Amino acid sequence: MSNLAGLLEHSTEKYGDRTAIVFGDTRLTYAQVNGAANQVANLLVSRGVQPGDKVALSCPNLPYFTIIYFGILKAGATVVPLNVLLKGREVAYHLADSEAKAYFAFEGTPDLPIGDAAREAVVDVGGVDLIEVAAAGAAPWAEQLPTFDSVDMDDDDTAVILYTSGTTGQPKGAELRHRNVLDNALAGSDLFNSDETTPDTYLCVLPLFHSFGQVVIQNGAFAFGGTVVMLPRFEAKPALDLMLRHGVTFFGGVPTMYWGLLGALDETTDVEALAANLRVAVAGGAALPVDIHRQFKERFGVTILEGYGLSETSPVASFSRFGEEPRVGSIGVPIPDVEMKLINDDWSDVEPGPDAVGEIAIKGHNVMKGYYNRPEATAEAIQDGWFRSGDLAKKDHDGFYYIVDRSKDMIIRGGFNVYPREIEEILMGHPAVSLVAVIGVPHESHGEEIKAVVVKNKDHDDVSEDDLVAWGKEQFAAYKYPRVLEFRDELPMTGTGKILKRELS
Repeated sequence: MSNLAGLLEHSTEKYGDRTAIVFGDTRLTYAQVNGAANQVANLLVSRGVQPGDKVALSCPNLPYFTIIYFGILKAGATVVPLNVLLKGREVAYHLADSEAKAYFAFEGTPDLPIGDAAREAVVDVGGVDLIEVAAAGAAPWAEQLPTFDSVDMDDDDTAVILYTSGTTGQPKGAELRHRNVLDNALAGSDLFNSDETTPDTYLCVLPLFHSFGQVVIQNGAFAFGGTVVMLPRFEAKPALDLMLRHGVTFFGGVPTMYWGLLGALDETTDVEALAANLRVAVAGGAALPVDIHRQFKERFGVTILEGYGLSETSPVASFSRFGEEPRVGSIGVPIPDVEMKLINDDWSDVEPGPDAVGEIAIKGHNVMKGYYNRPEATAEAIQDGWFRSGDLAKKDHDGFYYIVDRSKDMIIRGGFNVYPREIEEILMGHPAVSLVAVIGVPHESHGEEIKAVVVKNKDHDDVSEDDLVAWGKEQFAAYKYPRVLEFRDELPMTGTGKILKRELS
């Protein structure tokens, strides 16, 4: 089973009548999802897509995402999932950088005009076959045959390209092999005691274009014949209602989602029934507050398991041990057949000790092939099979890791990575901005909020903070633009002219 699409095909062969996806009143069996994915593959072949071609996909958590995702894989092409919040300019960059040949885009809604961004991007890039998917009416692949022989792939062939800025500059595409993603999905057997005979029901609130939702939830469920209940946008009360209605046994989310679930509980919530169903709760994306750990265990009777990973590691690299009391604040231990260690800036190993801090390096079946068309960036990130994460950590005497800090300036807002340099470069394009530094500041529900500290050009003194926030909202995806803005006469600098961000708040 070298082609990642084998996850779907295996479960279809064994459990074709099982429910694979639930969305609203729609229930799709594995056989139905597989048949529709075959139609997508036939459509791609009819439009000239060949094995190895890149096919982009913009779609929220809808059955369409899963059907198209596996259809692309079946055709032997590479899936390039895109954040549905990206603006046309940002989409165009990703299409051009990935050399996408085709692009599936859901039409979206007035509040989330995915189709508008897609059409704008395709015009800007040129040469990309746009396949629009409407919310109503026949799907573009409806007339295709529901049978297809999936293309055989080698373990080293690229299955998915996930875009990440890493630490600086423009987003880079992390090339994940079929074997990378497949092994990460199958790791659920060891990590969560996932089993085909008693399959889990997963609530999918994490965006499927993100590695956590895509691999741990979608692919993790399909690896063991589970059911995925989809919610396009996380809202705590609807999420609780779906968990109760469908008997959800597996929940994965970022810390702010757990914060939201606990805050939505009231006297009308049947917490006892929720707790009776829930078997596994996992968290990642940011550190989980101790109080959330405690409250969730008290109300739901389930210990939240924290893990760690990156797009470049497919994504999971470490996890707390299922069935054991967690070490709160720890990201756990390396998953099976994966190694982790702490290194210095020069790649040398950190001398062991309880207070020793180093950058996490990872080696194993989960490490990406490299950054697409960026050999220099790949060489900087990977040496002798070890990938350097950019995250600083400690390790205790039992091998459990604890994140100390981000070694670079990355901001995590609501579980999404935001890279200050990208924001700064665009803000510098505004005529009123002379100098800017973008930082993360604490936020109760999002973990961090994005703040821009700006030195204005003297001839644009009439520009207000609200003006720049509104301008940024037009330039960036909703999770990226600075909502907090402060004007200063100058920014603190080092002797060599670098901005001292640690002195800003």
